[in-house]
Amino acid sequence: MPITKDTASAVLTLTRWGTPIPQPGTARPPALTEDASMQQALATQLENPVMVLPPKPDTEGVVMTEDEYLATEPVSGVRREYIDGRAYAMAGGSLNHNLLALNVASAFRNHLKGSPCATYISDVRLRFKVSVGNDYVYPDVLVDCSKLVGQGLYTETPILVVEVLSDSTRRLDTTTKLIKYINLPSLEAYALVEQDIVCVCVLRKNNHWQPGYYYLGDTVTFESVGLTVSVEDIYERVDNPELTAYRLAKAAPAQADVASTTG
Repeated sequence: MPITKDTASAVLTLTRWGTPIPQPGTARPPALTEDASMQQALATQLENPVMVLPPKPDTEGVVMTEDEYLATEPVSGVRREYIDGRAYAMAGGSLNHNLLALNVASAFRNHLKGSPCATYISDVRLRFKVSVGNDYVYPDVLVDCSKLVGQGLYTETPILVVEVLSDSTRRLDTTTKLIKYINLPSLEAYALVEQDIVCVCVLRKNNHWQPGYYYLGDTVTFESVGLTVSVEDIYERVDNPELTAYRLAKAAPAQADVASTTG
């Protein structure tokens, strides 16, 4: 599916955060600092949907051919994504990042047991066909229902992709990779999970890639795999100030009851 004004609008909405386009039944996400240069680039994208995003600065990534990337990736010592002719080293994830990816992957895997669909974590590459050659990324979690070869190194047909956001990945996950993901013919949904606050954003093909936001107390339905999971379960054992306050408030009535019975 080519990029359209609807999909560019979804990118703009997701990246801005501070002034999202209200969607029926969705809450306004928390305000974060806007990146003026990115807003200008996305505004241009909205006016001319067939444009690609501006190239990354020459100081980012290592310039190499696709063949060089594929030959050196197995011995590089660190995983790298290959986008637009550059290899980008992937930073190690935090404990929260690891827990979120594992919680999501476990929910998918348990639900899909015995089905044709399988859940894969961040060691499986996703390959995108581009105008010249291919790009390669490592999604945090993906679900693929095609029959992948056991010794295969990549997939091209995920139906669901999940990325856990961090300061170092948010820009790429919500712009360049977002556009690549939602133009995959097989993809039904793309989810982004925050780790420093509690917020799950899901963009669905059947909703024209418009983002829906989910918070503590909500449940998230992944229609492409027929699974509904609570936000609280997605954030099990994750540690941030919002979750600490939520857990204390949730435990307060029980503690009060204990105090009253022992008083």
